[in-house]
Amino acid sequence: MTEDDRIDAVLTEVGPRLRRVRRDRGVTLAELSAATGISVSTLSRLESGQRKPSLELLLPLARAHQVPLDELVGAPPVGDPRVRAKPIVRHGRTMYPLTRQPGGLQAYKVIQEKPYENPEPRVHEGYEWLYVLSGRLRLVLGEHDVVLTAGEAAEFDTRVPHWFGPTDEGPVEFLSLFGPQGERMHVRARPKKSG
Repeated sequence: MTEDDRIDAVLTEVGPRLRRVRRDRGVTLAELSAATGISVSTLSRLESGQRKPSLELLLPLARAHQVPLDELVGAPPVGDPRVRAKPIVRHGRTMYPLTRQPGGLQAYKVIQEKPYENPEPRVHEGYEWLYVLSGRLRLVLGEHDVVLTAGEAAEFDTRVPHWFGPTDEGPVEFLSLFGPQGERMHVRARPKKSG
């Protein structure tokens, strides 16, 4: 079935759906015409499928029936919103992708069991944000060598030499947001009240 065939099938179902909604509410064509400003003949042709529905006609009908527009056109139900990511295992890290589309800002849940013997800081294009869920995360960033604990976050330009991983005390679990082209994470915050 082509995309045009699918669109035609959806449009064909609009007429009977309009009739069913109107009858379920016990409204006559004349009453609906008075409420929407659409002529009785146009409403009748819409319901019988002799006239193709348009937004110009469907919007006032949705308002008059007090239903969402997608109920009139029979929009498909929203799919399962859960992300079912397959883990990626690299260099002793298990990473669960939390974003579906490639490119742009990427989010990962990362679990790492064993620390590296000797951290080797690297540089690359991008911007990274880390948030520790559990354990202790060692971050070597330029001349800084810090340990983040559960609930702490760090953000940095990845063009600065960096490395991160668990400490000798055990595994670490953290979230990583990475923007490959230097996109920075935007956090919504309430503006300070002036005065």
